[in-house]
Amino acid sequence: MTNAWLTSLSLVESMIPVLGQLGREQNVKVQLAGKSLLADSVTSLMTVFDQYPEIDLAQIVTLLNELKDSNASNTIVDLEALIAENELDAILQTSVDSGEQTPVVLYGFGRIGRLLARRMCSIGHTTPSMKLAAIVVRKAGDKDLKKRASLLKYDSVHGTYDGLVKVDADQQTLIINGQPVKIIYASHPSEVDYQSHGIDGALLVDNTGIWRDHDGLSVHLQRPGIERVVLTAPGKQMKNIVFGVNDSDIDSQDQILSAASCTTNAITPILSVLENKYGVESGHVETVHAYTNDQNLIDNVHKGDRRGRAAAMNMVITETGAAKAVSKAIPALEGKLSGSAIRVPVINVSIAVLSLNLKAETSVEEINALLKDASASAELTGQIAYSDAPDAVSSDFIGCENAGILDSQSTKVRGKQATLYVWYDNEYGYSCQVVRLMERLSQVGLQVKQEEQNQAA
Repeated sequence: MTNAWLTSLSLVESMIPVLGQLGREQNVKVQLAGKSLLADSVTSLMTVFDQYPEIDLAQIVTLLNELKDSNASNTIVDLEALIAENELDAILQTSVDSGEQTPVVLYGFGRIGRLLARRMCSIGHTTPSMKLAAIVVRKAGDKDLKKRASLLKYDSVHGTYDGLVKVDADQQTLIINGQPVKIIYASHPSEVDYQSHGIDGALLVDNTGIWRDHDGLSVHLQRPGIERVVLTAPGKQMKNIVFGVNDSDIDSQDQILSAASCTTNAITPILSVLENKYGVESGHVETVHAYTNDQNLIDNVHKGDRRGRAAAMNMVITETGAAKAVSKAIPALEGKLSGSAIRVPVINVSIAVLSLNLKAETSVEEINALLKDASASAELTGQIAYSDAPDAVSSDFIGCENAGILDSQSTKVRGKQATLYVWYDNEYGYSCQVVRLMERLSQVGLQVKQEEQNQAA
């Protein structure tokens, strides 16, 4: 090891206990360009800083200690502002008074629901503005609670959860990294009184996919204790939000929002960058998508003809609304994109092929540089990742937190015609986008409460 590496290692090691204390005792979440610094290892923290070689690690250590000794609490601090301002006051933002947190209810606990729980309760990804309070499921026998805990802890795709999951059968509760989460059994939204479980002013995330329009989801709002609803699927009669692109459209009056689909989240940020730089005349989006639980494992009857065939041994041509849904986040692309999909025998990670006709000529080098810069920007660092690995394959991107990853080695350009390949973890990358949207909504809710309290005073 070089002396420079050892010096950097020593500095990063000294940050970890300070970051832990800030999160644990002051409820301060520290991040860099949107990436959490409360890492689970020195190596993972070194990886984050490696993307920003211009940063003085010694300066970061000094700042963190100043932050620890300050009265900062219940806040998110992004160190990127330090680089520009070099003052502690300049980087304190998103304050939440009194340490109040919005309770979150997960309605459903399938693939997305469990990953949302993992993300929300993981050390390093907790947020000052919200906490997981309850999960609503249908009871599956006497051992249901233990089965739910086991499915959260062990996952065939994403591996064993590195957190602690305990069962409190007497309280009908899962304890995830010390956070009690009530398990509520119900077969329909109308059956639940959340206030009777001590939950009020909650953000409910419906990840069942059963109700996808405003009328269906509004049943949740009629239940005591629920204030806002997020749908983890494309929604009708509501705003479809792709975080990082049109989340500025959210206002305090929005009670029901859609987080769109995994594919829409993967492609929209990149299309937004291209639209802003060149303009998009037209295009086609082909998604090569991992199979999901709405397909049959063996040939059987299905409402969609081809999806009834065995998912794990066939390529299945099907439809997708992801391309058309892009215009809900980028109105300028209304009517300009078509889309189709192929489901393939891969359990996770998909790829979208964007075939675009741009309004201006460009080159492979220019487009790749443009999107690489976007991936490092504070605005889109969580949405766009950049891969230049010549041997990248789908499994390399399992667990990627970004909405989409540009495969720069595959970019093709001829004049105004461009073809881009965008990988995405259709489970975890999408779940991270949903959590980002939840964080924004929880902050909006708390700000409204604070304004109401100020007016009452």
